[in-house]
Amino acid sequence: MKKIIPIILIAFSLSSCVSNRVFNNLESRYAQLKDNFNRQTKNIESLHEELTDFKEKYDALQVTLEETEDSLNQKQQNIEQLESSLDLLKLNSEMALRERITENQALLEKITQRENELAVRMARVDELEGLIARQQETMRNLKEKLSDALLNFEDKGLTVEARDGKVYVSMENKLLFRSGSWKVESEGKKAISGLAGVLADNPDISVLIEGHTDNVPYSGKGPLKGNWDLSTKRATAIVNLLLDNPQILPQNLTAAGRGEYLPIAPNSTAEGRAANRRIEVVLSPQLDEIKQIINTID
Repeated sequence: MKKIIPIILIAFSLSSCVSNRVFNNLESRYAQLKDNFNRQTKNIESLHEELTDFKEKYDALQVTLEETEDSLNQKQQNIEQLESSLDLLKLNSEMALRERITENQALLEKITQRENELAVRMARVDELEGLIARQQETMRNLKEKLSDALLNFEDKGLTVEARDGKVYVSMENKLLFRSGSWKVESEGKKAISGLAGVLADNPDISVLIEGHTDNVPYSGKGPLKGNWDLSTKRATAIVNLLLDNPQILPQNLTAAGRGEYLPIAPNSTAEGRAANRRIEVVLSPQLDEIKQIINTID
């Protein structure tokens, strides 16, 4: 455009014969070109501005993209860490679960074992209760049989009593012995014979024969050394009479002398001393079977 203008001016100055019409056309053409130039200049400037704006937006987008990529990379790392933690957690959980299952199985086995042991113990307890009930019934029947067999001697100082799961047959010495003697009199032998008949029918009963005296010192002559010796000899005399019955087992009998040391009445009166001079036969069930059952329960 800058080169065209001087050419036109030179042509205008050199050619005086150029008409006004041509001049006007040229001038009009120039104006159009100038206007076009101005518009193109403005377009270029506008394009430069748009380019600048696009470049700024591009730069901003580039920064955003980089930040987004960084954020994505960080998130990816976080995801990888979480996945690693999750894998470790799963592994630990599976191990813990397997351990817990193993522990539970062991516990169930112990519970089953304890239940079996408990069932065995309960069976033994039932057996023990049944045995005790049978023994109690046996002792009640024994007491009734003894009361019936010795009924004729109850007014002669003989009593039959059930106490603490045992049966006690108490006989005052006036029924059995003379003073200072351990020989059983005829009436006493009848009572012992009646006792022996009942015991012969109950071979599972333990029999303890206890001799008792009052506290008056023994003053007689002979081999006796005192009340304790006298009580022992009297208890042994009863044992020997019981053994006259061949159906009574000797291993079920025990003789014991208690002397004056287990009185049942005061020794300060004649009546009390008479009550203390006695033979007590203590009948109790055999405990060996009960002990065996108890040992198995323990």
